Amino acid sequence: MSQQDKQRVGPVEYRPADADYFARRGLRRYAGVWSLWALGVGAVISGDFFGWNFGLNVGGFGGLAVATAIVAVMYLGICYSIAEMSPALPHTGGAYSFGRTAMGPLGGFITGLAENIEYILTPAVIVVGIGGYMGAVFNSIFGLAVPAPVWWLIFYALFVGLNIVGVEATFKFSVFITILALAILLVFWIGAIPHFSWDLALNIQPADGNSRFLPYGWSGIAQALPFAIWFYLAIEQLPLAAEESRNPRRDMPKALLWGILTLIAASVLTLFLNAGIAPGAAEVGQTDEPLFLAFTTIFGNGIGASVLSLVAVAGLVASFHTIIYAYGRNIYSLSRSGYFPQWLSLTLPRRKTPHAALIAGAVIGYCVALLIEFADDWFGANVPVGAVLLNMAVFGAVIAYVMQMIAFVQLRRRFPNIERPYTSPLGNPGAILSALIAFATLCFLFLNPDYRLGVYGCAAWFAIALLYFTLIGRKKLVHSPEEDFALRHTPPQPKDKKQQ
Repeated sequence: MSQQDKQRVGPVEYRPADADYFARRGLRRYAGVWSLWALGVGAVISGDFFGWNFGLNVGGFGGLAVATAIVAVMYLGICYSIAEMSPALPHTGGAYSFGRTAMGPLGGFITGLAENIEYILTPAVIVVGIGGYMGAVFNSIFGLAVPAPVWWLIFYALFVGLNIVGVEATFKFSVFITILALAILLVFWIGAIPHFSWDLALNIQPADGNSRFLPYGWSGIAQALPFAIWFYLAIEQLPLAAEESRNPRRDMPKALLWGILTLIAASVLTLFLNAGIAPGAAEVGQTDEPLFLAFTTIFGNGIGASVLSLVAVAGLVASFHTIIYAYGRNIYSLSRSGYFPQWLSLTLPRRKTPHAALIAGAVIGYCVALLIEFADDWFGANVPVGAVLLNMAVFGAVIAYVMQMIAFVQLRRRFPNIERPYTSPLGNPGAILSALIAFATLCFLFLNPDYRLGVYGCAAWFAIALLYFTLIGRKKLVHSPEEDFALRHTPPQPKDKKQQ
């Protein structure tokens, strides 16, 4: 390629891409509003089955309840803001697309990279929960002890494979598994109501001078924020389906807002009822299988509870499957635009699925989970692998939230004339409040020494990726739909003296 073929725009360079480049990176439109709703709710619903409960360890019932209310406010602001941005910029890049248009290539890359960390690590958190449930159920029914990493490998292989099969299979399974997961939760909620006891919800022994409601004081609320986020994390992935949605301008806002209301209702019911039945919050906060404990209380020990808990794996599978979809599209979009190596955005000729991105994300997520599983010397033998990974995923998520809310404000200020099929009733105040809560959570992630090393690892991941962009990626950009939209809507910069 000659130097003349390149186009320099500020600090970045664009390389030409012919029709064949995009033909080998094609996607297929399929999803309607209910498919998108299922994708959003399904991505998150595992938070009601596993992960949230570790917040009881650090905040107690009251601390986690207050943290959940704060986080619900944050996600309402995020979802309303994204509901405005996504139909206005309906590209697979999602958050990266918002950041790119509002803040330039570096802002877009930082936003997309933060989501990349979030979406690669979130399936790793979930697969640890799946391994815990499957191990407990198989040991109860068959007396078999299968190592957790074996379960992880089996489920990664199954659901990366399903995502590669095609977008139609992906969305149909998402609808089915999300409805099944909600049905399982409904059985649990109805069955748990007669067993609820405030004494069990508040059975964590308070530290000196604190109450049973806030056994770890006000600092417990701060430390519980990352676990409260787990009730909602990944609803914001929906814009990644924009180029596979039949009508993203109409359907995306509906799916986002219906989705977040579904999740808020589910989080309140799960928090109260799972923490408030035997064996109580103190033990629920320590387990990898909180719903399994609940089912044994409701239905007694034996085959019945074990079978129901095996079915409960559906909730984890729903999120595992849909977030594999999310990281596949995130990697695909950043690669198609040249920020990541371009071979990662190749799609299968007939199926039109980004197989390279799906496999690469699975390998990274599995290896990180495996590293933490066997790194007792670093994290301590009693530190749950899932809780470490959860804090790492939240690190990426809250950075992405801050960047997207900045993008929302910037898009309104700099590009008021972009067509907006939907406008957020919360406006800039809602976005700013959400950004402040997300930034506070980012700071609070460093409070707990048990999880701090994992967060430092994510920060190192971030630094290495930024170095790659600075040295290599910024010189290999391509005029993808996200980049073309941003360039068309960015006012021309005045020439410097050298150019004059």
